Amino acid sequence: MKLHAQALLFDNDGTLVSSLASVRRCWTRWAVEYGITAERFGRVELHGRPAAEIAADLLPADVVPEAVARIEQLEVEDVPDGGVHLLPGTRDFLDALPADRWAVVTSATRRLAEARLDAVGILPKTLVAADDITRGKPDPEPYLLGARALGVDPADCVVFEDAPAGLQAGRAAGMRTVALATTHRADELDADLVVTDLSALSALATGAGVEIAVRG
Repeated sequence: MKLHAQALLFDNDGTLVSSLASVRRCWTRWAVEYGITAERFGRVELHGRPAAEIAADLLPADVVPEAVARIEQLEVEDVPDGGVHLLPGTRDFLDALPADRWAVVTSATRRLAEARLDAVGILPKTLVAADDITRGKPDPEPYLLGARALGVDPADCVVFEDAPAGLQAGRAAGMRTVALATTHRADELDADLVVTDLSALSALATGAGVEIAVRG
């Protein structure tokens, strides 16, 4: 199977990099600091959502801004302690792409996203972060902003995601989707194409765009 696109839009955590261990450490500490019980905390979906939305599900509105700043600080400080590493295939796949043909679209804040990307040597020319949006995934707004930033029609974009909420956002934006089974089972992911990770794919940039193919 091959997909042709003018631009590629990548989620970060769980798609390009893995930060799950860091997320668990930091959010568990955060929950203890704010007196949130393990049972209540366990009912909240963390992955692929902006921190502000998670905090709003758990805390009074007047506490949310301070709580969001605190979790950002914890996660940024955790990066140098092995809080992030590249997922298989990320480096080779991105290296095959022209800088103006791809963007990172993440639910993390810009400060946190840049810290994680810098730690693994990924420097996207275009980054859409939680600071840039008013509605997070599964709303299409983040991916529509990514397409606009690259100057490409949404229908000519392909989204790469590991989370159901992100895949839903990509579909709602009118984009084709590639799911990576890095944090969810393949049968939990609804996409045009489902693969294990980016090592299963190749990318070829041409004058007509980018051709994505499954490796034989």
